[in-house]
Amino acid sequence: MKKLFKVALVAVCILFVSNFAKAQVKIGYINFGEVIREMPEAKTVQTTLDSYQKQFIDQLTIMNNAYQTAVKEFQAQSATMTDAVRTSKTAELQDMQKRMQDYQTSAQQQVETKSNELIKPLSDKARAAVTEVAKEKAYTYVFDTSQGAPLIVSPDGDDLMAAVKLKLGLK
Repeated sequence: MKKLFKVALVAVCILFVSNFAKAQVKIGYINFGEVIREMPEAKTVQTTLDSYQKQFIDQLTIMNNAYQTAVKEFQAQSATMTDAVRTSKTAELQDMQKRMQDYQTSAQQQVETKSNELIKPLSDKARAAVTEVAKEKAYTYVFDTSQGAPLIVSPDGDDLMAAVKLKLGLK
């Protein structure tokens, strides 16, 4: 009889603990990228980034025009060039092309670095708002849906977009 009572007591405890644990998990989701895009500061960041990127595009355009001019000159004069001069000019053209590619790669990295630097304050502000809303509404997990579905299968959750927009003062 005592064994039966102990087994029943353990079963009731396990049932109670599992129900209590289930009640503690609250899941929400938000499109984090959309929150950042809707922030008024995002327009300023995009304008600054476009201006920064334009500097590199202008320089690449100048380099490309110089390269195209050099190629046309080479093609026009190649028939009258000696083999040594032709080899030298070909090497110069290849060097110009390599410099353009290196500059383009460097420019892309610099623009990406600048973009991350400019977006970080917005991201931090939005993350703080999401964290505050999650704490206020007792959410255990909040998933970002801007990267597509983060999980293949997940339980239903609540969209926190309206609450976060309200917290950030967005419409």
